[in-house]
Amino acid sequence: MTINQRYSKRSLSLAGIVVLLSAAATFAWQQPSAAPALSASERALWSSIKVDTIRDVVKALSADDMQGRGTAQAGGDKAAAYLAEWFTRLGLKPVGNKGTYLQAIKFDELEFLPATSLKVGETSFKLGPDFFVAPPYTGDRSVSGDLVFVAYGLQSNIPKRDDLAGVDVNGKVVILMQGPPTFVAKSAWKSSVQFNIIRNLVLRGAAAIVFLSNGHDEHPYAEMADYLTRRRIDTAGGPDLSFLPPFLSISDATADKLFLAAGTTRADALLKAESKNFAAIDLKQTAKINLQSKKKQGFGNNVLGLLEGSDPSLKSEAVVFSAHYDAYGVSSDNRIFHGAADNALGVGEMIAVAEALAKSEVKPRRSIIFLATTGEEYGGLGSTYWVKNPTWKIKQVAANLNLDGMGTEVYGPIKVLVGYGAEHSTLGNVLDDIAAASDLKVIPDPMPEEKSFTRSDHYFFVLKGIPGIMLLGAPAGETKAWVDRMKAWEKTDYHQPSDVVLPNWNWDGPQTIAQIFSVMGLRVANSDQMPAWVKSSPYNRERGTNDPAPEP
Repeated sequence: MTINQRYSKRSLSLAGIVVLLSAAATFAWQQPSAAPALSASERALWSSIKVDTIRDVVKALSADDMQGRGTAQAGGDKAAAYLAEWFTRLGLKPVGNKGTYLQAIKFDELEFLPATSLKVGETSFKLGPDFFVAPPYTGDRSVSGDLVFVAYGLQSNIPKRDDLAGVDVNGKVVILMQGPPTFVAKSAWKSSVQFNIIRNLVLRGAAAIVFLSNGHDEHPYAEMADYLTRRRIDTAGGPDLSFLPPFLSISDATADKLFLAAGTTRADALLKAESKNFAAIDLKQTAKINLQSKKKQGFGNNVLGLLEGSDPSLKSEAVVFSAHYDAYGVSSDNRIFHGAADNALGVGEMIAVAEALAKSEVKPRRSIIFLATTGEEYGGLGSTYWVKNPTWKIKQVAANLNLDGMGTEVYGPIKVLVGYGAEHSTLGNVLDDIAAASDLKVIPDPMPEEKSFTRSDHYFFVLKGIPGIMLLGAPAGETKAWVDRMKAWEKTDYHQPSDVVLPNWNWDGPQTIAQIFSVMGLRVANSDQMPAWVKSSPYNRERGTNDPAPEP
């Protein structure tokens, strides 16, 4: 699952980065309806999902020789070839480019080198522990300027405040608080206020902008630095941002040293920043910033296989199963990010569904596409590319069923399901009916603060007007128990080299996820009508349209 929305990097745009995390929308949850039992063909499909297939695929993809399946790295290419081989073995038709299973995507890669430096006075700070370069990335450059602390940079009448009063920021290195402050509504701050502050400082000629935590961040500095000092990937051909000043974030320890040298403390400066009578603080030092990076271009691939539908009228429409196969690859210090739970597990489940449907005697009426995406960890790049450059008519994509998650399905036999996006379309009704017939309980998202609905490939289908859903499975018992276990795993293993297959994994859970989704896909494929949006959903639009995303 991508850190995209989690770390405000889906588009890598200035607004997306500086505004930080968006809040999740709250929708009424649809209650399950009375459900008929599974049909004979659905029961046969259910029973044909193989645990061995899931286990074999997960272990193969997360093995050392796959090198973390990095986007535009050799390991990613090897994983794509492995999946194409699976599709060939299952008799799926290629629906990539030029009669192949692969859809090539050109990527830009950027990684800041250890020579990247921040020096204030006679004190040098180290990339990673002390500071990191924040998006949007402006290219290699060297700048210098006197340091000035402008709190939140606010200039407003309500509240009446001017953090820039008496300050000429032209040529200065501006230290800016990450908000929101206690006296500004969080929603307003995220939607526009902070972006306008940044734009104002840029237009006034700030030499650089250095972000400082106000102590209320959802993610600590060390966590952010871990991600944002890794190599960065984006689809090739992005905008030229070299006109922007550098953006840096500094640790609390770094900030302590900067304020101490100016005869004050960080704690005192933060206290003054919340005051209505704040006045900018001259830190009486010159900062020198030198950005040095390694840039190159490379290719990665989406992998696509087609099971052609049996109905002459409906086979031109398709249900798309998706699962991202990329992880973070191999780092510059040769660490392998194995990505077992996120998301070799989802790919294994999708392959098991493809295998069961391909071998079924009764074929679905609509066609079914199996899409293994690359670049998901960098903001859904592979899925975004496919919906913009589809290898199937986008208006004839019935739905997207996405397999991605945090590995909660391996905690034990699944008794509870969460359908991310279920409340927005009739896919929620399909899930409810199948769950009820299978003695499983569907619950609302117990972790709305994680914003999971907007953090994986299905969301980019949704933004194109295509109903999409992603499943989370969990064991019986109190919700808090498995949520706490998942959050503990997030802190230690999520997007880390330690995300590997563990001996205590219960493989019955992944099998159940694959079984539920296989029957969902079959029902959607066999229905007379494609899934429809709930009228009140903010995503309710015609398939294939490119309306801007509603604010989550």
